[in-house]
Amino acid sequence: MIFEDKSFSIILGDITKQRVDAIVNAANPTLLGGGGVDGAIHAAAGPGLLEECRKLKGCQTGQAKLTRGYNLPAKYVIHTVGPIWKGGKSGEQELLASCYRECFRLAEQNGIRSIAFPSISTGAYGYPVEKAAPIAIKEIITGLKTTAVNKAIMVCFNNSTYNAYMSAYKNGPWH
Repeated sequence: MIFEDKSFSIILGDITKQRVDAIVNAANPTLLGGGGVDGAIHAAAGPGLLEECRKLKGCQTGQAKLTRGYNLPAKYVIHTVGPIWKGGKSGEQELLASCYRECFRLAEQNGIRSIAFPSISTGAYGYPVEKAAPIAIKEIITGLKTTAVNKAIMVCFNNSTYNAYMSAYKNGPWH
């Protein structure tokens, strides 16, 4: 399933297979791999990614760090640490928005023009996808308008995530 609108797409797929300048990793604070998309990216990239991540000495929630893509089709991986859902009253919305903004900031600084995002924090970190999707879409569309990045893809791992992003896009003020 693919939805495209100008420079923004929502697809059902595997982020490790995306042919873009950079893919985003929904990482944990150690940056040393884990489950879900983080584990899949580390597995697909190969051992060089873990070696480079060790040198970065972790990453704070809402921040992002850049590495090479190694065996991935993407030249770079932007690692960002999303918030753990605690009911929505612990600054989760601002931290999640910051993840997307920081990814665009790193992309701009490094000449990245195309970027693929996973649904940050909606897996093991428990952020409800229906609440995360409008934040992600708003920040991605803003990033496309305010940086030199000219293509962004939201890569959804399953149908329910895809449907949540499509619903948020269709019901939002951005089109």
